[in-house]
Amino acid sequence: MLPLSLGMAWLLLAPLCLWLLIRGSNTERAGAILTLALLEAGTIAMNAVLHPAIPARSAAAHTLPSPPSPPARTAPMPASCDERAQVPRTAQPKPGGELLLTWPATPRECARAEVTLLARDRKMLIWLRTTGRTGEHEARGGVLTLPVRVKDGTASVRVPLHGEPRYAPADGRSGRRIPGPAA
Repeated sequence: MLPLSLGMAWLLLAPLCLWLLIRGSNTERAGAILTLALLEAGTIAMNAVLHPAIPARSAAAHTLPSPPSPPARTAPMPASCDERAQVPRTAQPKPGGELLLTWPATPRECARAEVTLLARDRKMLIWLRTTGRTGEHEARGGVLTLPVRVKDGTASVRVPLHGEPRYAPADGRSGRRIPGPAA
C-alpha cells in the first residue's frame, strides 16, 4: 500500500511543484524544492526497504531462493518439431476460396503452421512459419494457425481466403512470386 501512496504523491505533487517553481514566489519555490527532495528521499528509502542491498563480502555466500517449480502438466508435452520459417514451393488456388501452399517436408515436420497474408500491389504476400503450438484453426492478430498435412515428403496447408484469390501469391520476405503446381 505504501508504494501506491508514494506513486500517487508523485503524480499529484510533482506537477504542482513544477508549476510553483515557474510561477510561484520565492517561499513557494523553496517549498516546492523541499517537497520534491522529500519525494525523492521517500522513493530511495522505499526502494531500500523493498529491495535490500547485499553486502559485497557476503554476496557470494548469499543464496537467493529458487523460483517455484512450474505446476505439473496433466497433458503430455507435444513431440518436438523443427519450427522454422518456410518458403512455399507452390501455391494452388482451390475451389471454395482456399489456397493450397506446399513445401518440402522435414523428418520432424510440425503439425501446425502460422500463416500471415497481406494484399499489396497485386500480390498476396504470404509469411509461413511451422510451429509446435497447438490449437485448432485459430486467428489471432491477423495470423492463422492451421493444420499441416504431410504426404510423400511434401507438407501442405490449406489457407482459407475471402472469395476467389485475385492476387498473385508471393513470399512475404522476398516478394518473389510463388509458382503454381507443376503441370
